[in-house]
Formats: sequence, C-alpha cells, structure tokens
Amino acid sequence: MQKIDVCLTDDHQIFRKAMMRLLRTFDRIGEIHEAGNGEECLRQVKEKKPQVVLLDLDMPIMNGSECAEQLLKKFPDVKIIVLTSHDSEKYMLYMLELGVNSFLLKNTDPDELEKAIYGVADNDFYHNELLNSVIRKSLKERLLSARPSFNTEHPISEREREILKMICDEISLKDIANRLAVSEKTVQTHKLNIQSKLNVKSTVGLVKAAYEIGLLS
Repeated sequence: MQKIDVCLTDDHQIFRKAMMRLLRTFDRIGEIHEAGNGEECLRQVKEKKPQVVLLDLDMPIMNGSECAEQLLKKFPDVKIIVLTSHDSEKYMLYMLELGVNSFLLKNTDPDELEKAIYGVADNDFYHNELLNSVIRKSLKERLLSARPSFNTEHPISEREREILKMICDEISLKDIANRLAVSEKTVQTHKLNIQSKLNVKSTVGLVKAAYEIGLLS
C-alpha cells in the first residue's frame, strides 16, 4: 500500500509529540512533519508535499481556518483533516463548506483517526456519525425554510445515482470502476458530471447533496 506523508499542525508541543508517536504506529503512515501554526504548516506543505494535513483550529500567528483557506487555494491536492477540541456545529459546517475533507475531535479513538487519514487519502472524504448528524441537522433546517433546488433540466441518471451512493459509502473510484466493469476514468467523468448537475465542487458537497435528494437518510 502507498505510504501517506502527514503534516501535523498544532501549537501544543506535548500534544504534537504524543500524536507523532501514535501516527508512527499506523501501517500506512510515511514521513511525519510538524508545525506549530498555520504559517509553519504552509511552509512544510510547500517544501515536504505531504498528502494529508492534520490541522488544529486555535493557533497563534495563523489559525487553522486561515491556514485551511490558504492550503485549499495553493495546494488543492492536499487533504485536510481538522483535528480540534471544538465540537460546535457551526465550526464543523463552516470548515466543511470551506472544503476540508474531514473533521475530528481530539478525543477521537485512534482507530478512527487512522481510518480518517486513509479515507481522505484514498477517497477524498471521511465522514463519521458526528459529521453525518451535523449535515443532516443542517439540511433539515434548510428544508424548513426553503426547498432545495436542483437543475431539473439535467437530473442525475440512475447510473449516476448508483455511483453517487457508492461515493458516499466511501468506496474508491477504482473499486467503483471494478464493480461496474468500466474504467476509472469513466467513473471520474461521471463524478464530475454529477458535481456539475448538483452544483457542488467537492466530495463533501456530494454527500450533502445526496442527503438533499433522499439518497442518504
């Protein structure tokens, strides 16, 4: 399996050192880089090119939100997992809307952290029950005020619904291609078409849209 390089960004050195020891126990983790604030993270990502960034929110000099914005602009291929003690729904929704790939609390079980890193590296997004419940609640509140509008001239096809469901089930594009007996490029094209039709830009957006159209419950 391909090794995954990680940049751990947190201003508490004791937490960073403990996390680095934990990360080294994960089978697929390659090089581990550390940063104490957002600016250091940006430098590390530019120089070391890790696949995944574990990002705290509360940091001096440049906080996690500002850092995430810069990472998404300058290094769009990097996957971002917010790892924080903030359990506020508004923080989660804001960071997901921003485009991060997952959101975990610092008291997360190590096994889930490992799954999340692999999930964002392989499938672009890792969603657990915490995120699912926040997304569902947000959509219910939106539905009470306004019915979601999709482009009715270009509804997604049954094949696209099938692919969307598998994406939301965290099945990789390669495995989807194998199941459907098509090329991975074909599945990628379907994914882009679905994003266009549902007017979303990321896998997180696809998951939210799947809830809106009733594909997930």
